[in-house]
Amino acid sequence: MRAYRMQDIDGRLLLQLHDDIPRPDPGPGQLLLRMRAAGLNRGEFIAGHGLHGAKAGVAKPVGTEAAGEVLAIGAGVQGWKPGDRAMGRCPGAFAECVLIDSREAMPVPAAMDWPQAGAVALTGLVVYDMLVLQGRLQTGDWLLVAGVSSGVGVNALLAAKAMGAKVIGTSGSAAKLARLQALGLDVAVATRSADFLGAVQQATGGQGVALAIDTVGGSVFAECVSALAFQGRLAMVGYVDGLLRAELDLQALHAKRLQLFGVSNKLRTPQQRAEAVPGFIADWLPLLADGRMPVIVDKLFAFEHLDQARAAMEAAEHLGKIVLSGSPGN
Repeated sequence: MRAYRMQDIDGRLLLQLHDDIPRPDPGPGQLLLRMRAAGLNRGEFIAGHGLHGAKAGVAKPVGTEAAGEVLAIGAGVQGWKPGDRAMGRCPGAFAECVLIDSREAMPVPAAMDWPQAGAVALTGLVVYDMLVLQGRLQTGDWLLVAGVSSGVGVNALLAAKAMGAKVIGTSGSAAKLARLQALGLDVAVATRSADFLGAVQQATGGQGVALAIDTVGGSVFAECVSALAFQGRLAMVGYVDGLLRAELDLQALHAKRLQLFGVSNKLRTPQQRAEAVPGFIADWLPLLADGRMPVIVDKLFAFEHLDQARAAMEAAEHLGKIVLSGSPGN
C-alpha cells in the first residue's frame, strides 16, 4: 500500500510517499480502516514537538487522526463489522490503510461526509477535555480563547456555543475574527499581544471569565490569569509563540481560588487517552450528528499532495481544518 513517512534531517521534517509499505493486519483490540480522510495538525510538522514521534534520521509514519471504512477486525473487538464507518485518533493516518485502537474508534454520523469525519477526533477530544472534563464549562458561562482562529480555538468556539456558553476570542487577523463572528463569536478582540483584559472586563461586567484557553503560550499566560473570575479555570494547550515560561500571580491564584491545568496526551497511556472517548460519544456525537456543532473544513487536498497541504497549514491562512483525502485507488 502507499503511505507517507517523515524523517528529521538536521531539524527539517521531510515527507516522502512510499508505494511498497505492507498493509498491516489488525492485532487484538484493533480495527483496520480504508482511509478516506485524515486531518492535518500543526504539531505533526514541528520538529521535536512529539506528535509524529520522529527521531533524527529515522523515517516514521505520520498523521494522527483519520476516518474510513472498516476492512478487518482484530481479536476481541466487539460492536464493529466490515463496512462500518469509523473515525478516531490513530498513528500513521496518512496512508491508504490505517490501524486504530478500537477504544479510540467512534462511529461516523450519517450526515457527516468523509472530510468532516477526518477532521473531528484529535482536536475534538482535546477540546472536550478542556471544556467538559477539566474545564467544567456551563451554559451561560463566559469563555476566553486566546488564539481563537487556531484549529483548537475554532473547535472550542463551536463547541462552547453548542453548549450555550458565551465566547470572547483574540486573534491577530481581523478578517478571521469577522468570519468567526458569523459562527457565533460574541466578542472579537483583534490582537496578538497581552492587552485584552480590558475587553474581557467590559464584556463580563468586571467579573472575568469562568474558563480561559491559552493556545498562544507564555506571552499571554499572565493576561489569561488576570482575566479569570473567582474560581476560574485556565487551560494551557499550546505555545506557538515559543515562550515556555511566564509569570504567575500567586496572590490571584490564592485569593480567587483559581485552577490551572494542562491539556496534552504526550505522557498518557493508551488507556488514559481512550477514557474520554465514551463521554465524547455520549455528549458531543449527537451535536455533531445534527449540525449543532459544525465541523469546518477549510481545504481538502488529494492524497498525493500532502506537501501542498502541509505548506497551506504552515502559511496559517486557513480557518478550520485542512484535510488529506484518501487515495483514489484504495
